[in-house]
Amino acid sequence: MSTQAIAIPRYSVAQIRALWIPTLAVLLLLAQTLVAQARPESFADLAEKISPSVVNITTSTVVAGRTAPHGIVPEGSPFEDFFREFQDQGEEGDQPRRTSALGSGFVISEDGYVVTNNHVIDGADEIMIEFFSGDELPAKVIGKDPNTDIALLKVETDRPLPFVSFGDSDTARVGDWVMAMGNPLGQGFSVSVGIVSARGRALSGSYDDYIQTDAAINRGNSGGPLFNMDGDVVGVNTAILSPNGGSIGIGFSMASNVVLKVVDQLKEYGETRRGWLGVRIQNVGEDMVDAIDGLDSTAGAMITDVPEGPAKEAGLLAGDVILSFDGKDVEDVRGLVREVGNAEVGKGVRIVVLRDGKTQTLMVTLGRRETADDAGAATPDQPSQEPMEKELMGLTLTPLTDAMRKELGADAGTVGLVVTGVDEASKAFDKGLRAGDILTEASQQKLKTVEDLETRIDEAQEAGRKSLLLLVRRGGEPRFVALNIEE
Repeated sequence: MSTQAIAIPRYSVAQIRALWIPTLAVLLLLAQTLVAQARPESFADLAEKISPSVVNITTSTVVAGRTAPHGIVPEGSPFEDFFREFQDQGEEGDQPRRTSALGSGFVISEDGYVVTNNHVIDGADEIMIEFFSGDELPAKVIGKDPNTDIALLKVETDRPLPFVSFGDSDTARVGDWVMAMGNPLGQGFSVSVGIVSARGRALSGSYDDYIQTDAAINRGNSGGPLFNMDGDVVGVNTAILSPNGGSIGIGFSMASNVVLKVVDQLKEYGETRRGWLGVRIQNVGEDMVDAIDGLDSTAGAMITDVPEGPAKEAGLLAGDVILSFDGKDVEDVRGLVREVGNAEVGKGVRIVVLRDGKTQTLMVTLGRRETADDAGAATPDQPSQEPMEKELMGLTLTPLTDAMRKELGADAGTVGLVVTGVDEASKAFDKGLRAGDILTEASQQKLKTVEDLETRIDEAQEAGRKSLLLLVRRGGEPRFVALNIEE
């Protein structure tokens, strides 16, 4: 059997160009098609699909009438008597009156559970739900959580309701398309579209995890859903940042992964049940890294106080730096608070702390935040020597006496050194230390005398450290301060 060689054809430059240009045109056309698919020409199909699950909420509240013109004219004004007479002549007089408010929400189950913001229904005597079809039903409050501003309502109906599901807000990326729906400014059902502008925003609460969006959100949108392009709820529209009360493209939606946990608890218990560790904590500052043995970054949360509670029972101490909670690294105070709050009450968790330059693992059984009592800090020994004043590191210090405790509002068992003066040119003044502050620890060791502080300073200098970690109490609240050691 013979074989035959097949010659590879040779093409001229002109022939190659003739083949390459059409191929490139096809590729460009394909790329444009993919871009067009990523940016839909219309959101109409999505809006039509999910609109029936979005509701308008009208609340009604009875408020007491006013008997004086407060808020109309200031007290002492020459017009005060005129406005009082005018008000007294009104038909209502000081009789109670009914006020109304508007908001939004969305149905999460066919049997009538509705999610909205707590501030939409807080204090309401009557709650009416208007559906996309125009039907109206009264609602009752199942539970509410002021910490995340979420409330769960329920309507009774003999037919299944259209509803939507929660999506995974952690998968939402900056730049993703989102759609907001609700009842802005009482105008009725309305749709707006934008993108995810930022993630992980915090406004004022300990459990905040907001998605920022430029989709138009106005008053009345509160409690409405923020959808991804799959029609899943990734956020609950809660707040706007605005100098004039209208949308300027900075809106905030509570992330669905936070909302879902709250809703599940409200549905089961009628209230939230968050985990409680029982510590007071602060972030680790850059200046603390050098002052703490074994610490090489600002990651973690430093314990400033351990009242009676789960942490104390487990052996956690003030000065410990929490590095890991239940197998997850702790980046900062906010991250730890969220992890603890999301943990199950009564759960045993492993906590890794840095103590005396070494890591230790402790097992803590979490309590419940809502029933926790922050009182009951440990009671140290009393100092036994006579008070004396001395200047160290720009501070004038003296041991704490019984009279000082009473004057400064300190607990009866508090022991330490009182700051009676601060050199305004010192590093201590720059760090915010002021007369009346109480130093209770240095290098995570108790302070009873000025000599104790001098010893800690000497030890730090011998170890080659540039700063000393102080535990400072002001008005009963503890915080750590890393103070440069002055020769």
